[in-house]
Amino acid sequence: MIQKLISLSLRNRLVVVLMAAGLFVWGIFSVSDNPIDAIPDLSENQVIVFTEWMGRSPQVIEDQITYPLVSNLQGIPKVKNIRGASMFGMSFVYVIFDDKTDIYWARTRVLERLNYAQRLLPQGISPVLGPDGTGVGHVFWYTLDARNIDLGEQRTLQDWYVKFALQTVPGVAEIASFGGFEKQYQLVIDPVKLQFYNLSLMNVMNAVKANNNDVGGRKFEMSDMAYIIRGLGYIKNKEDVENIAIVNNKGIPVRVKDVGSVQMGGDLRLGIFDENGEGEVVGGIVVMRYGENADKVITAVKKKMGEVQKGLPEHVSFKIVYDRSTLIEAAIKTVKGKLIEEISIVCLIVILFLLHWKSALSIIIQIPITIAISFILLNAFGLSSNIMSLTGIALAIGVIVDNGIIMSENSYRHLSEWQNNQVNQKEKE
Repeated sequence: MIQKLISLSLRNRLVVVLMAAGLFVWGIFSVSDNPIDAIPDLSENQVIVFTEWMGRSPQVIEDQITYPLVSNLQGIPKVKNIRGASMFGMSFVYVIFDDKTDIYWARTRVLERLNYAQRLLPQGISPVLGPDGTGVGHVFWYTLDARNIDLGEQRTLQDWYVKFALQTVPGVAEIASFGGFEKQYQLVIDPVKLQFYNLSLMNVMNAVKANNNDVGGRKFEMSDMAYIIRGLGYIKNKEDVENIAIVNNKGIPVRVKDVGSVQMGGDLRLGIFDENGEGEVVGGIVVMRYGENADKVITAVKKKMGEVQKGLPEHVSFKIVYDRSTLIEAAIKTVKGKLIEEISIVCLIVILFLLHWKSALSIIIQIPITIAISFILLNAFGLSSNIMSLTGIALAIGVIVDNGIIMSENSYRHLSEWQNNQVNQKEKE
């Protein structure tokens, strides 16, 4: 088989040269299309289901949320394993799929099953899917340098301006906010006053919910003009909450401020985010979408941050905490440098030892063609350019050169034998 292939190649040299040139050009374009990262993504092909039910103990979360979800997510096609974790107020379910499963097909299947499983959960509880990222998708961290603004205002700025802007960057799955205080209206109820007015906490909760809403009406026409009638009832400050009427007690309305007090505060926190021991900060984590180019995503995020900076308050700026592009560029630069050194040394040694420029050229030209073809295969198998893959290419250069030297030596041996046979035949004649 090999002899026939060699004979076919020798008879069709132009075709072989054109094929090699075509593969080389294809490989050059594949280099620019190949994702770049510092480390290979070896994480499992998983879909995360997150459910929040604040104030409940881990045992309640396990019994009423995690167990029903895990039980009903069983049986999804191509699932290897399902893991559940319960903690205070939160439930996490990890659905592990086969490595060859398309991640978005898997997310669709999980979402279909969740629509069925949600009927088994407590009323008002809705599980959601985690971002379509991987375990190594945290490619960029930043904080807000705003020492003169309190942590509540910083978190509001992060959640309602910075986060929404950065989520529009292509390749970003999620911007996870951290630090600071999430503002909320807090009702501190006096149980003695509740008992005095014969009220319950549910009465207060239902009254607050019902009075924080806009209502629609119909159109009112007058003098060839149409006016839209609607009721404005959204809460704008804590005084609006205090004046909400809960019930009538002998013709006198009982308001929220009659049974307790209202204050602005922060949501319950399970920890703080401190930077270098200098105090708390607010920021975000950029989670890269599955299969994206980490270097391009980080570059796009930095460009977007420059645009967002123009809309930030005075004396507020971004501070980069973690930037994987620095590691990516350093790793790729190191491997590329060693790759060029190895190719140069191999070429020099081949020329010195063979002392025949045609043979040396035939061996050396295999190196760039083979490297270009390797990037075609990397794209075909969905692998990125990282330390592991580029190091493998560098190690394979020795095998490529050995193969060329063996073929050249074998060709010279056969030519020498053929020439000797021709000389012997002439001497006999």
